[in-house]
Amino acid sequence: MSLPRIASRDEWRAERIELLRAEKELTEQRDRLNARRRELPMVEVDVDYEFEGPDGTVGLADLFEGRPQLILYHFMFHPEWDDGCPSCTAGIDEVSRGMVEHLHTRDTTYAIVSRAPLQKLQRWKDQRGWFLPWYSSGDGPFNYDFGVTIDASRGFDEYNFRSLDEYADRGEASMKTAEQPYDMPGQSCFLMVDDRVFHTYSVYARGLEGTGGSYYFLDNTALGRQEDWEQPAGRSASLRRGQPDFAS
Repeated sequence: MSLPRIASRDEWRAERIELLRAEKELTEQRDRLNARRRELPMVEVDVDYEFEGPDGTVGLADLFEGRPQLILYHFMFHPEWDDGCPSCTAGIDEVSRGMVEHLHTRDTTYAIVSRAPLQKLQRWKDQRGWFLPWYSSGDGPFNYDFGVTIDASRGFDEYNFRSLDEYADRGEASMKTAEQPYDMPGQSCFLMVDDRVFHTYSVYARGLEGTGGSYYFLDNTALGRQEDWEQPAGRSASLRRGQPDFAS
């Protein structure tokens, strides 16, 4: 493992300031990207999806738990597996009650959906000590329609908006040659307006790596962070209650 070179305090400061310029550019670019995400059109969900939860069969609208926004994590758990995906498991391990409470204060529910039977999900949930609501979509259309179950024989031959042929052309032939159907990770966001459910956003693959604290989750939703200091892209955000502007 290589270590940083040793420098004087003045050299460190000069290079840190130069790096800060790049960090500010990245922050401003992210602000613009978040604004574009909020402006993305939404699509009404017109399929009566069914899920199995602790209280029996429920619909997609029930997963909102009375809040207007819903973030669903597509957790990789094949129906034939006994354990959940290690990578997905590591991600859910890091979700804290405090973070979810912060989402709830912004009227946003966070839940998990997988194809495995509810009994397997509940066993894994109990083993990991998780508190999040977890639902089974079974082999219904939900996972297929939202791009996380791949089965070319049924016409679902795309992941992260690329076809399996495109992955093969990129040197990732295993995406095409792996035994199907198989599952992949993702996150989908939904908005409820006048009892109508809309799909607003989905993110897959390495795009999931940018999901950190509650603000980063909210950045993927149609309503964003819901702060009254949120400004259009390209403008610095001024805090509430007369506090000074954030430096971009």
